[in-house]
Amino acid sequence: MKPHPLPKTVAPLPDELLSGWLSRLAAANYCDDAELLAHLRIDTAHGTALNFNVDAAAAAKIANAARVDPDVVRSLTFPAMTTREASLTAQMPFQHCLQCSREGLSLKHWRRAWAFDCQVCGTRLVPTLGKLSGEQMPEKLINRARNGAARLEYAARLRSPKQLRRAMRAVTFAVSLKAFRGDPLYALQGHRPEVRLFGLAAIDAAQSRPLVKAAISSSGIDDYARVALLRAFDKEPRLLAAVDHIARQRAKSIGAIAVESHN
Repeated sequence: MKPHPLPKTVAPLPDELLSGWLSRLAAANYCDDAELLAHLRIDTAHGTALNFNVDAAAAAKIANAARVDPDVVRSLTFPAMTTREASLTAQMPFQHCLQCSREGLSLKHWRRAWAFDCQVCGTRLVPTLGKLSGEQMPEKLINRARNGAARLEYAARLRSPKQLRRAMRAVTFAVSLKAFRGDPLYALQGHRPEVRLFGLAAIDAAQSRPLVKAAISSSGIDDYARVALLRAFDKEPRLLAAVDHIARQRAKSIGAIAVESHN
């Protein structure tokens, strides 16, 4: 037996996540998410479990209750993705738009590692968990991170393994310099905004003279960052050798200048 249609329904918005729409639907009918799903006889207590996969039976129940087409319900879930694109899409919310969240919205693009500004109102996204650092981030860093995010999105949408590897190579090395001890992918989807900014900015910086930038950064790094450098270039030993060569040449040049200055 199908559940009776709900007394009130709300229209889903473009790019809205199924879990967010279900929350708005529940609020419109004066209940919470778990009560709504129980009423619909869907075997989960959390709408987030449906964001990546909603079966035909569940879609039909939701559609009937909300008086919409089942295709509309399915359109609110994430489409099929490549392995790399899926790894750049967070299973749980890690950032949101303060302004749109107040209106009860939960949007798909907020889950993407490359999302930087809200596509609805243009406000810069903020971490969902943790406290914002009181330190003011340099505007140049923010702009570079925004550009790096755009480059990451382009590589992911283009489904270019080469460009994605190049982007993540920059992130791998960059976040190690911030003493980040986790997976570089998590650094872009975590709750440390300064690390995420640094990683995204590195993608943009790596577009021009990446080997020189890596060589400059590699001077005086600790062992963990050195391991990160090896990881970043693990499949490209000739690039790593080039970085080391540039670093040695710079060290000799700086040493020669220092000697001349003392004479």
